[in-house]
Amino acid sequence: MADIKAADVQKLRKATGAGMMDCKKALQEAEGNFDKAVEVIRKKGQAIANKRADREAGEGNVQAKVEGGFGAMISLNCETDFVAKNENFVKFSTSILDLALAEKPADLEALKALPMEEKTVAELIVEQSGTIGEKLELGYYDHITAEKVQAYNHMGNNLATLVGFNKAEVDEQVAKDVAMQIAAMSPVAVDENDVPAEVIAKEKEIGRAKALQEGKPENIVDRIAEGMVKKFFKENTLLNQEFTKDSKKTVGQYISEADKDLKVTGFKRFSVK
Repeated sequence: MADIKAADVQKLRKATGAGMMDCKKALQEAEGNFDKAVEVIRKKGQAIANKRADREAGEGNVQAKVEGGFGAMISLNCETDFVAKNENFVKFSTSILDLALAEKPADLEALKALPMEEKTVAELIVEQSGTIGEKLELGYYDHITAEKVQAYNHMGNNLATLVGFNKAEVDEQVAKDVAMQIAAMSPVAVDENDVPAEVIAKEKEIGRAKALQEGKPENIVDRIAEGMVKKFFKENTLLNQEFTKDSKKTVGQYISEADKDLKVTGFKRFSVK
């Protein structure tokens, strides 16, 4: 039997909302494999929240910024909330983000390798770790290129989003509303067409398993599973979600009412909480 650590149980609980003992049993059943344990939890109907894409990052400072049609987002991580709110730490994080905006590195490793103050970003972070007295890590970097990119930074700098649009001229309030929707509701894709086929297949599998466990007749199990997939799309894809400012319409309807030709081309969301 796999050695199940308390930290793994807590991580699974955070991802699914299930009870501690249920999470421990699921990890044991999955022989310690986290993703399989999530499936175990969901198939048993114990999950009350979908697993999100947010990475485990402890404390830190998440910021997003836009320049022209390019938006960048980083997370500089640390060990304590005290350091995360420190003015010098925040300034250091902002300087790395500004460098990313200027140089447009392809990925996290490329950002770490960029020259900064006669060192590399990675070397400066190690240096700052010694100065601050905590382990610092550049835990996340991503970017969006589009005709129009909108950034949203949540109060406290522990959550940020970027969203791209197909037109350069976008009503500022609409752009902000969509960026805040992503922050609040954490969609996994723009719409159902952007959800990977393997994710849809997995949702159907989970729906079938739950229906059978509940004793539903075999001849309607597939129909129930399809209904669960539609529910998944409604709750987890941006354009199909209820608009947070008006639950009578979807985000897609809200955008179309503002501009029938306006499309969301992509988005990024990251949180350290």
